Amino acid sequence: MGKRVSVRLITGEREPAPTFTDVVGVLTSWTEGSLCITRRTGEAVRIAESSLVAAKVVPAAPARRRGPAATAPELDRVSARAWPPLVSEPLGEWTLRASGGFTRRANSVLPLGDPGMALDEALRRVTDWYAARELPAYIQVSTGAEGTQELLAAELETRGWTREVSARIRIAALAPIGDLDADTSAVTLSRRLDDAWLARYQRSSGEPSPEARTVLSGGPSVWFATVPGREGDAPAAIGRCVVDGRWAGFTAVEVAPERRRQGLAKAVMTALARKALDEGASAAYLQVETDNDGAHALYEGMGFTVHHTYHHWRASGHDVR
Repeated sequence: MGKRVSVRLITGEREPAPTFTDVVGVLTSWTEGSLCITRRTGEAVRIAESSLVAAKVVPAAPARRRGPAATAPELDRVSARAWPPLVSEPLGEWTLRASGGFTRRANSVLPLGDPGMALDEALRRVTDWYAARELPAYIQVSTGAEGTQELLAAELETRGWTREVSARIRIAALAPIGDLDADTSAVTLSRRLDDAWLARYQRSSGEPSPEARTVLSGGPSVWFATVPGREGDAPAAIGRCVVDGRWAGFTAVEVAPERRRQGLAKAVMTALARKALDEGASAAYLQVETDNDGAHALYEGMGFTVHHTYHHWRASGHDVR
């Protein structure tokens, strides 16, 4: 239990021999004649014990692909520091975070370790804490690498929690991004979050909330990139980078729809990477929702590879008081 395994099972009978398939993931339960294997993606696969042919424990999924060495907990912690909540509170080794509802990342539990009590009691504390702030209760759970929380994901599923949004954390060496052949002449960098930058930011439709401004401005060393648009228009492109030791975290890279495929996203990334290199960073990471195929293709082409995946699990209605 809790180990990464490879299992082979019968999927059907065909002459002259039966057919088989293999499932690889973390064994998260085995009860009443049924196994549950949680894949890298967070998908839970249920297997009847009677169909099981063979199984073995296999090494943990590699922690990196052509990128800097890193553990999942390290990346989860550094990315959390780059998107700091307005309010946080420890629950054992878990961290409860709230920011008035601005993004799930800043309004969810980061469960890196032991909550210091039985899981059911911890979940009651979590739902009460968020209910007191008139927020839904979310827990951010990582899967797909050594040190991630497949067992917690399985426990939440059995308790009726719902997985809503998933994102992949991608990593890369920073220097090749700074060396990209990109025209950065139109990119301006600033420490200050201004109204023009926010006018392009997709999450700030209408008047940006104070919570949004605070979260976006927070982090160890924050830089905002802007490519101006036509006079009177929102910027053609924006981006944000937070430098934290060896890591440079990229967020909010956005381009006006009519200016896409003109190299502006690459220019923004390159300019921010060069600034992060000047500050001593050597590794890069970013987070992309799993269904954003365009962004994944862009970052794949820039050398970013998938490290692991995280998911936001929401408490079922009867858990929220």
